[in-house]
Amino acid sequence: MGTVPSPSASELTLNIENNPEGAVVHCAGKITATSTGLLQEQVRPLIPNAKRIVLDLAQVNYLDSSGLGAVVRLWMTAKKADCEFKVSNLTPRIKDLFSLTNLSSIFENVEHAGM
Repeated sequence: MGTVPSPSASELTLNIENNPEGAVVHCAGKITATSTGLLQEQVRPLIPNAKRIVLDLAQVNYLDSSGLGAVVRLWMTAKKADCEFKVSNLTPRIKDLFSLTNLSSIFENVEHAGM
């Protein structure tokens, strides 16, 4: 049973690339209060069966506080499931946002999207 994202959630597109270790989730657009539901509903089900999830933010041009919260919630869920959760390819603006909010310490191993 699939769900159709609301029109406001179309500001974010996700392309999930599965591999033997887990998945790389390529995000494009904006991660905001209107699109965090889509991010959560697509990524959270991947966690229980994955050793590693990489959230590729190369094409994300805007991330608000709700988006930051969603990324942290996914990280917490992954940590509880013993799944490694990383973010990669941060734009300079988003990298600064992670630094300003002290989230860079949680995501200290920011890397390129490859597994």
